[in-house]
Amino acid sequence: MSTNSEIVETLRAGGVGVLSTDTLYGLVGSALLPEAVERIYELKRRDREKPLIVLIADIEDVERFGVVLSEELILQLEKYWPHSSSAGAEALRGKPGPYSVILPSVDDEFSYLHRGGGTIAFRLPDKDDLCELLRDVGPLVAPSANIEGKHPARTVEEARRYFGDDVDFYVDGGELSGKSSAILEFNGDEIRVVRE
Repeated sequence: MSTNSEIVETLRAGGVGVLSTDTLYGLVGSALLPEAVERIYELKRRDREKPLIVLIADIEDVERFGVVLSEELILQLEKYWPHSSSAGAEALRGKPGPYSVILPSVDDEFSYLHRGGGTIAFRLPDKDDLCELLRDVGPLVAPSANIEGKHPARTVEEARRYFGDDVDFYVDGGELSGKSSAILEFNGDEIRVVRE
């Protein structure tokens, strides 16, 4: 799989693949397609009760998942996410690390994402080409590219050892040595740290 348009087409059709995110290699699929999400659970052999993080291109994308986006929430999110195209948003000062923020989702339609917990974790990656892909294909789930309990793949070769021909594409982004994102939770008034 060589071109961006092929990758977009594959993801829109419910395919899954491996590519580099702003942290680690991710096993990616459309967050809007339950069948793609379930395929990722099967490939990773992931605990079915553990929700996945959703990568988004813009703050407004959270509204697609039943999240009520208030002015207060936008102000809070802009403190942690590196860039945003939300109306009136100012460029964030400094460059924070990668943060995933858990937000309440009021829509049962997305129980395949929140796994009955009523919340979904979102991250706006600080990686231009990834955000461009997200704008083209829509939000993606992107757990680390590994079998549950194994070390996250640092290279495409390691990811291939986990998944072989069971995924639809691999995109080589070189060797990655990033860490998982910090996880924060918005409780209506403030954001608290769940994982450093």
